Amino acid sequence: MSWRKLAGSPFETYKKDAVASNGMVTTNHPMGSAAGLEMLAMGGNAMDAAVASVFALSVVEPMMVGIFGAGFINYYDASSGEFVNIDNYSVAPAAATPDMYETVSDTWPDYMETADRANLVGYRSVGVPGALMGWCYAEEKYGKLGIDTVVQPAIRYAKRGFAVSRYLADIIRLNQEDLAMFPASAEVFLPRGNPPSVGQTIVRSDYARTLEAVAAEGPDVLYKGRIGEMVVSDMSANDGIITEDDFENYRIHLREPVRGTYRGHDIVSVAPTSSGGTAIVEILNILEGFDVTSLGFGTAEGSHLLAEAMKIAFADRFEYLGDPAFVEVPVGALTDKGYAAARRREIDTSHARDYSYGNPSLYVGEGADTTHLTTADSDGNVVSTTQTIHAVFGSKVTTPGTGMLLNNTMNIFDPHPGNANSIAPGKRMVSSMSPTIVMKDGKPLMALGTPGATRIFPSVLQAIVNVIDHGMSLQEAVEAPRIWTQGQELEIEPGISDGVRQALKGMGHKVQVTPRVAGGMNGVMFDYANGTIRGAACYRADGVPAGFSGGAARPSDDPLYRF
Repeated sequence: MSWRKLAGSPFETYKKDAVASNGMVTTNHPMGSAAGLEMLAMGGNAMDAAVASVFALSVVEPMMVGIFGAGFINYYDASSGEFVNIDNYSVAPAAATPDMYETVSDTWPDYMETADRANLVGYRSVGVPGALMGWCYAEEKYGKLGIDTVVQPAIRYAKRGFAVSRYLADIIRLNQEDLAMFPASAEVFLPRGNPPSVGQTIVRSDYARTLEAVAAEGPDVLYKGRIGEMVVSDMSANDGIITEDDFENYRIHLREPVRGTYRGHDIVSVAPTSSGGTAIVEILNILEGFDVTSLGFGTAEGSHLLAEAMKIAFADRFEYLGDPAFVEVPVGALTDKGYAAARRREIDTSHARDYSYGNPSLYVGEGADTTHLTTADSDGNVVSTTQTIHAVFGSKVTTPGTGMLLNNTMNIFDPHPGNANSIAPGKRMVSSMSPTIVMKDGKPLMALGTPGATRIFPSVLQAIVNVIDHGMSLQEAVEAPRIWTQGQELEIEPGISDGVRQALKGMGHKVQVTPRVAGGMNGVMFDYANGTIRGAACYRADGVPAGFSGGAARPSDDPLYRF
């Protein structure tokens, strides 16, 4: 029986997937995908394509990503069969303190808010960035073309400009008051004091010069050079706390990936300081004890089960997940099958309930707004990376003369002292990013991820379940209606039927219909039988899969050569 029939209503995708034989790039903007495709055409590999794409996205998707941002890179090296996890997330400046913000509430939904939105907008919301260092490291270590080459598409886009999409125009309009507070941001994104219209060209000349400096000097131009000095000068004039020492002391980290299994598939995702990989494996372990396929996609029973498993994972996340340099994170125990079995027994399959965190110390495991892009090449290398400046347009601050939007990743910290994710100098904040690669029979089956803050890992999880349990194509899986909860309201996208919503209310859920859960998911999926790669990107952003096929001419001495 097809999943469409199990859902009780037909579902058609808004976008179509792409199919290619020699490589695939999926990003949340067509020009981002074009930049990656250009690298593949030049003989580059999946990492070249990924780094070129993310630099390009920092120009054309400026509300989501930038070189002054943060993220995680999950890389599969086909030649060695090894995974590399690069943690280029932000850290708190050395002058940060646990009580640096005045909190407004000790309960949800206002728990994370602070007086005057100081942790959300402006200079005091900015964390020390890791994006540029991480991207340059990844290219130098695993790319073939070099940083000067992979930055060139982004420089062109910034110099010559790009057309504003409806998606970007709407986001600028919704944030125009905050952008207007910072002249260098308003100059670019509010021309003549107004949001740009759809199709209008945005040129980012200052940012083009910054990218040219990166191409010539590498990441040191920010961490040890004149771009960093410009940021520090602007910070000191505006009550910011980032110093030259903060830049000098920043380091990326190489992490051991979080691994799990689900119905014969190997799940490989990112480790703390992201909570995403740990939570995905924990939830999949819980779901493995249920017949998810027979429950069906989009049914009340299936949605209820997903919601209850999410609530369990969020309870554990709040208690245990933090920077492993500052707190002990029991990843092995949280991802243990026995621990999942114990938590599974807490679920009432007919009624919603509240959950506290569990006691993973009883179990011994086997191991100690944002954009996403996915790339794959003909050699089988795969990159799945999620990068961010956190909220749309980050802190809303652009450092004058650089064209560079600054992140607001301090907003991710718990502003209340004494918890696992509370603020401390030099500490990484906990992310929900989940760039994930799913393996089958020792080879990559699919790689995917999405933006969406705390809605990221539940959304990636649902796409994995959609493929493995409900038999969806990747395009169907990334576009299928989603749900989300962390213990309060159960958010449901409109694609879930009203009958299911009413049934969930009857089970005790506080149902809230929301236009979108998380953001534009994209990914790639391998079809080894046909020698092709499929790329998919969903309707929730400007995502585009771009495939690379064909190749060099057949040599004349080939015995199969024919005119």
